[in-house]
Amino acid sequence: MSRRIKLCLTALALLTAVPFAQAQDIRIATFKVDATPAIGTPVAYAPVREILDPLSARGIVLLGADKPVVLCAVDWIGIGNDGYDAWREKLAAAAGTTPDHVAVHTLHQHDGARCDFTTEQLLAARGLGGQHFDNGFLHKTIDSVAAAIREALEHSQQVTHVGVGKAKVEQVASNRRILGADGKVKIIRWSKSSDPAAIEAPEGVIDPYLQLISFWNDETPIASLTYYATHPQSYYGDGDVTSEFVGLGRAAREAALPQIAHIHFNGASGNVAAGKYNDGSHALRPILASRIERGMRAAWEATTKRPIAASDMEWRVEPVKLPAAKHLNETELTALIDDDKAPATTRLSSASHLAWLKRNQSGLTIDTSCLRLGDIYIVQMPGELFIEYQLAAQAMRPNDTVCMAAYGDYGPGYIGTEIAYSQGGYETSDRASRVAPQVEGVLMAAMQSLLR
Repeated sequence: MSRRIKLCLTALALLTAVPFAQAQDIRIATFKVDATPAIGTPVAYAPVREILDPLSARGIVLLGADKPVVLCAVDWIGIGNDGYDAWREKLAAAAGTTPDHVAVHTLHQHDGARCDFTTEQLLAARGLGGQHFDNGFLHKTIDSVAAAIREALEHSQQVTHVGVGKAKVEQVASNRRILGADGKVKIIRWSKSSDPAAIEAPEGVIDPYLQLISFWNDETPIASLTYYATHPQSYYGDGDVTSEFVGLGRAAREAALPQIAHIHFNGASGNVAAGKYNDGSHALRPILASRIERGMRAAWEATTKRPIAASDMEWRVEPVKLPAAKHLNETELTALIDDDKAPATTRLSSASHLAWLKRNQSGLTIDTSCLRLGDIYIVQMPGELFIEYQLAAQAMRPNDTVCMAAYGDYGPGYIGTEIAYSQGGYETSDRASRVAPQVEGVLMAAMQSLLR
């Protein structure tokens, strides 16, 4: 065979290979694992005294032309620092991908577990190990999720269509920060509120819509991913473990459509909670759950489908170096952790501050990411992000569908807008936030790149 004929055959093979790659299937694997801590083990604010309903870690693995992508949602309060790294590394290995293709988020239930191996190491070195973190349980859960992913991949299904739905959720979300005439925070509207002024104040800046992304094999639905921004607390703090009203709403949808996977993600809700509509009474939890379920059902019923191929799927990553808050001082924080007369909450808070500060000083970055599915953009972000970031992301692509999951790496704590740091309030206080006001510029630039 002449060299010219060989070159022509090679060129023909390359030309025919391109459309084949573009037409490659998307496949999906779904997983779900129990993530409920045992009676007596520590959760966010107290040892577990009762299990009201189980917690879970659940998600999807998407297979396309690029590396596999893992999206995982966990019914815990937060996963940060080395804990976040451990989750991504184990799940990546199980899915046959790299950690930067794995996004893990919590729903931020306040009677769920904390996972932060960096903070626990600092506490354990001072004889405080096991008081706030159960490392054995945490590692076991991570390993169980990894095993579930490996099992799920053996039963992956083809995705031919993706669906989009949207519905307004009534009387759940309200902004936590009520400003006075001077532009400063006048009232903090907590997750539960009995203050008449807080209840009577307007909802404030929220995203009232729940968005739903679904995956289908022709007419057969496989998975439903929902996104809604609110702190999920109705009442909490006594160690009565629950997936809260968002998890109970999700469970109702599971009962209605048991043949598909239901995965819910919390949006940018650092300054959003149910306080206008929640007085903390036990009777309101199922009412809030029914409102969430109603929004999920309406978004499902409003779903429109479109064909999808691997060429429509893209994973984008933007590592960011978040500016550390000026109030973080290694010497002062170390002294507080070492002070055996300081309250346990102070020592925990100081250790959490120091863990993130040292990590930040080491040069480690945090990944922000975006899954593009045609004209659908799903953005993954860290920390207790303010709702303004979610609304800004949507404004960057006003003609497309933009969803956001926050509560990724929990290390930075609350992440406010630049102006919020001059307005006062809990969320941008030295206790709550570990980043400087300049964080807004860093994250807005990252979102613009992800949504380009």
